[in-house]
Amino acid sequence: MDRFEAMRVFCSVIEAGGFAAAADQIGISTSAVSRHVAQLEAHLNVRLLNRTTRRMSPTDAGFAYFERCTQLLADLDETEASVAGEARHPRGRLRLTAPIALSVLRLAPAFAAFSQAYPEITLDIVLSDSVADFTEEGLDLAIRVGRVGSENVVARRIGETALLIAAAPAYLERAGTPLTPDDLTRHACFTYAFSATGNNWELEDSHGDPLSVRISGSIKANNGMLLAEMAAAGSGIVYAPCFILLPLIERGQLVRLLPDWGAKRLPIHVVYPTRRHLSAKVQAMMSFLTDWFEKQPTETI
Repeated sequence: MDRFEAMRVFCSVIEAGGFAAAADQIGISTSAVSRHVAQLEAHLNVRLLNRTTRRMSPTDAGFAYFERCTQLLADLDETEASVAGEARHPRGRLRLTAPIALSVLRLAPAFAAFSQAYPEITLDIVLSDSVADFTEEGLDLAIRVGRVGSENVVARRIGETALLIAAAPAYLERAGTPLTPDDLTRHACFTYAFSATGNNWELEDSHGDPLSVRISGSIKANNGMLLAEMAAAGSGIVYAPCFILLPLIERGQLVRLLPDWGAKRLPIHVVYPTRRHLSAKVQAMMSFLTDWFEKQPTETI
């Protein structure tokens, strides 16, 4: 059995919606298509397709296998084209993960511009604030703020963001305005679930030396935009990246606190699995984002 050919036929069956349609698309007989799929199922010892007289649909295992095969075959095509001496032209599916708030509030225009610049690349973007596993999620690269994650990855710094402290005017009128970092210990402060420091807010004094403040409060969430909106509603003090808080501060919904204390800055990295030879599509995205971040006003990121 030619495993790669069997994979191509199997993917064609899923994409075309049936054996006969796949056979017409590939240019082989329906029986040959069926044989390829049967050999693949026998090799894997798992059913990939549910077959009835009226319809065909992938099993859960079949759909997961289809997604992995699609990426694998695209990478194989790109590798063969490169080895054959063709120009390294970025193409195929690029699956990446990025933080929710950074993507929605800042990166959407960058992704749109990248898609226009590289029309042969299909972007598959997974938004998540957690550190996803490259292998389990089938990722090509990740954009991460702060923590890089596993040591078994390569990280390229493309920018940074400042962490700001803010609260709504209504909250400050009710609870008072903290004038020093120690004052924060007596206020309702929000906790971000994915923070590397937990309930400790890391600041800098006038000399640039680190200062850790232990905070407490009754609200914890795994999404910075949610915490910012709750702060704007007057329920407490939020500590979050500039790209989340600045729009609310500019609209007067939040007031920046302790501006005389240095804002801690978090690096923004493009992260990818350790590989000797990066695909053209991954290199294209890294270069594009590096250039894009360099053109952005520092105070907005």
